[in-house]
Amino acid sequence: MDLFDVYSLYDITPVKGEGAYVFDKDGNKYLDLYGGHAVISIGHSHPAYVNAISKQVSKLGFYSNSVKNPLQEQLANNLEKISGVKDYNLFLCNSGAEANENALKVASFHTGKDRIIYFENAFHGRTSGVVAVTDNENIKAPFNQNHKATKIAFEDSEAVEAELKKGDVAAVIFEVIQGVGGLDEASSEFYQKIAELCKKYNSVLIADEVQSGYGRAGDFFAFQKHNIRPDIISIAKGMGNGFPIGGVLIDNAIKAKPGMLGTTFGGNHLACAAGISVLEVIEKENLLKNAAELFEYVNEKAAEIPQIQKIKGRGLMIGLEFDFEIAQLRKELLFKHQIFTGASANKKLLRILPPLNIKKQHFDELFKALTIVLDLK
Repeated sequence: MDLFDVYSLYDITPVKGEGAYVFDKDGNKYLDLYGGHAVISIGHSHPAYVNAISKQVSKLGFYSNSVKNPLQEQLANNLEKISGVKDYNLFLCNSGAEANENALKVASFHTGKDRIIYFENAFHGRTSGVVAVTDNENIKAPFNQNHKATKIAFEDSEAVEAELKKGDVAAVIFEVIQGVGGLDEASSEFYQKIAELCKKYNSVLIADEVQSGYGRAGDFFAFQKHNIRPDIISIAKGMGNGFPIGGVLIDNAIKAKPGMLGTTFGGNHLACAAGISVLEVIEKENLLKNAAELFEYVNEKAAEIPQIQKIKGRGLMIGLEFDFEIAQLRKELLFKHQIFTGASANKKLLRILPPLNIKKQHFDELFKALTIVLDLK
């Protein structure tokens, strides 16, 4: 049986990972500055992570949500403690798209409304509801076009209010730092204004922290810089360091009812063990501080490359914007210098999403390679 051919694949077969590196089947070593789309948060094969998963699977890997699972409560409590975000309830699922789907569903249940506002260049997932609020018409099937969704320019608070006034908007969903869209981040004034407007018009504010959360931006959540409190926060990617897990943080004011949400695999024992381990490593190794400090180091190094016009993002969610389209640059970094990087909707933007425990010397490897590729003396 053939695989359903939807992915553009590099002719590289990783078989092992260690820290910030992956190794292919031929023994070649690659510096991973992309982390499988910001998924690898504490490094490949972190010993504490491997031990936690191995220990748990030797006892019990899975049972359904029809029985008590104290690991879910431990994960929720650890998340509250380390993130500093309080007075939320946690619903566990399996991915970022699923987290966002559930966030939209909860908002609609809570408000009794059925329309969603989203922003230009947004990416919230590829499944039914969330692809409808993703700014890419190429991945929307006719079925997805039937959702009630309204796209608005990023930072246009007047347009947001004009739509909210119509009274049918269940939620405004946004990425604090846009990922696939190109690492754009609006002003604190804009985020604070839409938070105010959502309260005024009885709509739910959803912060999609699937990529920017879990320390990626140097704060535990990227929204914390802007002094706002979302009603719902969606999380995934770095949450499990590669193990499939996602979640939705739901304000205590939004009440649950039996059957409102559900999932077979979400919050299973093995996923929770992975999630708990990630949080423990983030705290023990002080990875939020590391992410923030390394962003400053990258700024210093990037200033030495004249072709880099702008540095976008925060922490270890970094975009290097060049004065040319970077498709060929990425290929040369990968195949000549064995460095994984990412791209975005902005064809001039090189996206950097490494493990949060990466070191300065790893970035030195990147900038040395850039100097060679760009023929800088």
